[in-house]
Amino acid sequence: MTTYVELYATSHFSFLRGASAPEELFGAAALLDHSALGLCDRGSVAGMVRGLSGQEATGVRLIAGTRVDLRDGRSILLYPTDRAAWSRLTRLLSLGKGRGGKGNCWLDWPDIAASSQGIVAILLPDAADERTRLDLAELRGAFGPRAFLALSLRRRPGDFARLRALDALARELGVRSVALGDILYHAPERRPLQDVLTAIREKTTIDALGFKRERFMDRALKSPAEMERRFALFPDAIAATADIAALCRFDLAEIRYQYPYEQVMEGRTAQEALAALTEEGAARMFPGGVPPAYRKQIDHELRLIGQLGYAPYFLTVNSIVAESRRRGILCQGRGSAANSCVCFLLGVTSIDPIKHELLFERFVSG
Repeated sequence: MTTYVELYATSHFSFLRGASAPEELFGAAALLDHSALGLCDRGSVAGMVRGLSGQEATGVRLIAGTRVDLRDGRSILLYPTDRAAWSRLTRLLSLGKGRGGKGNCWLDWPDIAASSQGIVAILLPDAADERTRLDLAELRGAFGPRAFLALSLRRRPGDFARLRALDALARELGVRSVALGDILYHAPERRPLQDVLTAIREKTTIDALGFKRERFMDRALKSPAEMERRFALFPDAIAATADIAALCRFDLAEIRYQYPYEQVMEGRTAQEALAALTEEGAARMFPGGVPPAYRKQIDHELRLIGQLGYAPYFLTVNSIVAESRRRGILCQGRGSAANSCVCFLLGVTSIDPIKHELLFERFVSG
């Protein structure tokens, strides 16, 4: 049974760096028997909605993350462990985007440290030198047991010696190493496109690209078994990938669009307020009692509105109509609003849906 979880995949939402769409990465991950995949674009979470689509289509769990490149040269991967941490992460990115403007994300170490609660951080080092020692000590100070040091193969002379030195430095400072694939595309055949993207980013041609190419080109997604073979000398770095995946249980599917809160009647929920306003409208329209057909339709519509959570929207429209009429502005609910008995009783529309045998569900689906 394999343990490795790929935590570091870059999509084409990292402009002119990643060469695969999130859906392609998740499709390849499913074929390679990955249970989860970390999506980490640069200074952004722009690919997460598409990543969520990939999760839903393949069953491969999305681990949300991002890569931040600080103005002092440090590069760090950040993963929220829960919804509150996701909020801190997105506020952090908004801060960086606001400073840097289009295409930039300007962040400094104090910004990262201030947002560390509930976030896993992985330092992306170059070599086991004094700079990495200081950076890793600072990371450990801010993130505690949620601080890690990345080990990634670069296919260069002395590669394993470099990884051993980094792993030894991490152990010395009480930080775990974690193996990362540093993925830029979902399959090897996408490498030529990645070269083209790099050439565009560097404002040169493919022929003149030379050493401006990515530092190593073995950047396609690989199976967990293959990654465990490659990092066989670092079993704890393999185990750390699964431990981080288990820690990062935030699911983007938890977040759904939430309509702004409408306070209409003190001490009542939006649904209760809408029901009360509807009953007031029915009493005005039918002072002798609400006919059975209308009562049945009112109850049906309010029940469905409650199930869908649409009451705040109805209250907003009602407020707009009331204010328009107070000012003498002509207004009328348009289109399929006429299908709603609630809208009719609130005065949003003057069309009687019972009399004209109109279907409320058509309004809701619109």
